[in-house]
Amino acid sequence: MSRRKPYAAQEPGTTHTYDYLVVGAGSAGCVLAARLSEDPTVRVALVESGGPDRRSKPEIRMPAAFPRLFKTPYDWNFSTVGQAALDGRELYWPRGHVLGGSSSLNAMMWVRGHRDDYDAWGEAAGHEWGYDAFVRYFRRAERWTGPTPARTVYGTEGPLHVSPPRDPSPLTGAFLDACREDGLRELPELNGPDHSGFAVTPLNQRRGSRWSAADGYLRPARRRPNLDVFTGTRVRRLRFAPGTHRVVGVEADGVPGLITVRREVVLSAGAVGSPHLLLHSGIGDPDELRALGIEPRVAVPEVGRRLQDHLSTTVTLRCPDPITLTGADTLANLARYLLAGRGPLTSNVAEAVAFVRSGPDVDAPDLELIFAPVPFVGHGLVPPAEHGLTIGVVLLQPASTGRITLSGPDPEAPPRIEPGYLTDPEGSDLRRIVAGVRRAEGLFAGRALAPYTSGPMGLYPGVVDDAELTAALRGSLETLYHPTGTCRMGRDPRSVTDPRLRVRGVAGLRVADASVMPNITRGHTHAPTVAIAEKAAELLREDARREHIRPPGGSTSSPGR
Repeated sequence: MSRRKPYAAQEPGTTHTYDYLVVGAGSAGCVLAARLSEDPTVRVALVESGGPDRRSKPEIRMPAAFPRLFKTPYDWNFSTVGQAALDGRELYWPRGHVLGGSSSLNAMMWVRGHRDDYDAWGEAAGHEWGYDAFVRYFRRAERWTGPTPARTVYGTEGPLHVSPPRDPSPLTGAFLDACREDGLRELPELNGPDHSGFAVTPLNQRRGSRWSAADGYLRPARRRPNLDVFTGTRVRRLRFAPGTHRVVGVEADGVPGLITVRREVVLSAGAVGSPHLLLHSGIGDPDELRALGIEPRVAVPEVGRRLQDHLSTTVTLRCPDPITLTGADTLANLARYLLAGRGPLTSNVAEAVAFVRSGPDVDAPDLELIFAPVPFVGHGLVPPAEHGLTIGVVLLQPASTGRITLSGPDPEAPPRIEPGYLTDPEGSDLRRIVAGVRRAEGLFAGRALAPYTSGPMGLYPGVVDDAELTAALRGSLETLYHPTGTCRMGRDPRSVTDPRLRVRGVAGLRVADASVMPNITRGHTHAPTVAIAEKAAELLREDARREHIRPPGGSTSSPGR
């Protein structure tokens, strides 16, 4: 997408007025901009601080190249504060800083989660968020392009292409065989209501290339005359009508003049960005805001709290044969990818998964095992020099929680990210991760995978006792890039957003992204974030109809085309 400047003909000081303003063009923001602008009687603005997702950028389009986007201008390149339970390390947190957000640099895994996740949302926020009511928003988003039987699970007419891996490694077949040998349930399709078992990974790809939220939702919508997209535009604070708690616009860099709204502002800046904007706008814990030199406007103490993330480690073993994805970026494979959308460069690296329980007393999977036919060490930032295999071990239901706060009153200052990893008092998080490593070791030791392994790699110490493994884990655990919960929704008065995603105590403001999740899902967060945004667009339209709001025809001071 080329950068557009819809305000280019306007003079500084011009007011650009819209019906809806969406802040953040990630997985949720792209959905909202597209769905809201389907109504030709409203004007919609989408504001993104990052740049365009250039189709000519091979690292964005080519699935296997996604780690090359980390720590580039396409990435916010956040770091946590030092984590006491992880040897004091500051962990790297990549987040998308580009149209499409993290859907433009993730591993493209489309994993809805388990029925129990959404039924817990229903208990927190009302039955309309429970699984049976919510599943339709996944189907609304999906365009399944794989084998016909899975069409009973997936939607087939949505904007987001979902498909099996196009050209999986033969080693992925060996992992699936190892899961069968272990007695795990083989899933005909991963995204049913109970994903206990193993399967190849459903992917957001089309013809072997990434298919992001920007590809599926935003690119077609940008043809509409009632949608303006501002890139390179950093929102600093929300603007309120004088003497009220009603949001009427934003303060932003990169736009000559003001952006105001007649109806609502929707924050879709993610589990880091949305609470960061609320806090800088005076919405949060009043005492903490005053201590930072920020004048409180609305007391919502839970803003930034209840942060949850998926913590993970890798069990990585050398492979004695040169048959992995190491060194796959040859000219021949590049030609296969560019000319036919085939070959190893179509791999998302994480080609198959298994969802398992850490013990017999667990009702639903609390661990994910992700297979990669390549050594995936240190976020993949350094291309591997040796051949190897990886099983990632992911803690899906952490008992530990953290928070997002401010590092100072300057909106330019990075947020303070305190995930609180392994801080649960009973120590269950660490015990379950150890159990997950043992499951991964068991799969590697089985007949299907053992011939392809020859010793530990990276920070994995090999098969050692629990004490030595625990010490190694404290030095190797990393994020799986799934922060949630910092603007959680609920019916209780302490929740940041209500069941219709409205910020409590504030008029004209909602949040719609992963930050509103009452609890983290047993899967990956892109799919539920898209579904949240689909529902949010529906809620906004319902409320507009209920209030009989109609925009004055042709009388707005909106930027021209």
